[in-house]
Amino acid sequence: MSAWTVGRAAAELLAAERDRRDRAPLTGEWPDLDLAAAYRVQDEILRRKCEAGERVSGVKLGLTSRAKQRRMGVDAPLTAWLTDAMALPEGAPVPLDELIHPRVEPEIVFVLGDRLEGPGMTAGRALAAVTSVHAGLEVIDSRYTDFRFTLPDVVADNASSGRYTVGAPARRPRELDLAAEECLLEVDGEVADRATGAAVLGHPAEALALAVNVLAERGRALEPGWIVLTGGMTDAVPLAPGTRVTARFAGLGTVTVRGS
Repeated sequence: MSAWTVGRAAAELLAAERDRRDRAPLTGEWPDLDLAAAYRVQDEILRRKCEAGERVSGVKLGLTSRAKQRRMGVDAPLTAWLTDAMALPEGAPVPLDELIHPRVEPEIVFVLGDRLEGPGMTAGRALAAVTSVHAGLEVIDSRYTDFRFTLPDVVADNASSGRYTVGAPARRPRELDLAAEECLLEVDGEVADRATGAAVLGHPAEALALAVNVLAERGRALEPGWIVLTGGMTDAVPLAPGTRVTARFAGLGTVTVRGS
């Protein structure tokens, strides 16, 4: 077997996604995989997806809440890419036959009106570039067995990206106290978890600023019209055929997905 490279890792993770098969973490075979190389793998996956016809639609943050960090056994947030192929219309069923072991988590979602470029971005300046705030649900789907990985592994895997949906009601940032914005996560009508926006780095705008500054280290910026998923507010819940997962926000309304 040839030595591990960024290209080989990207090809392996793309094949696992395409074939709906999980695998052991890359670091088990590539112990020298660090965060810098993992982000290069992530970018190479994006390049290949765009070459195949997908379009960048925004970015997502992962592991921004302590609950998620504890659940996944890591201790730092991360960034990853969204493409139009990941977007689901509100209310559309989640195509479980295209995923491996999906889980769902609630998100506060920003839509950008202005370009955001770091370094040195602050939460206040970042929030000023947001045109609308929405309720959202992200369907995560790791290519690693049992969602077990190190931080470089999950970064390379584009932060367990799968699908996402954004609620139709739009609010202006100044209309809400986003740190206090409460969300109830329901599974088939039963409350499974709850959190406020403060679970996301103390305030979702802090997550947005973090994304800008992390991307600046790679020579990237956030573009107008992009969607930003600020990070799971609660632990994620499994999505099975027929299961309905609903996020009920105090000010942002309700958004639902169901397994098909």
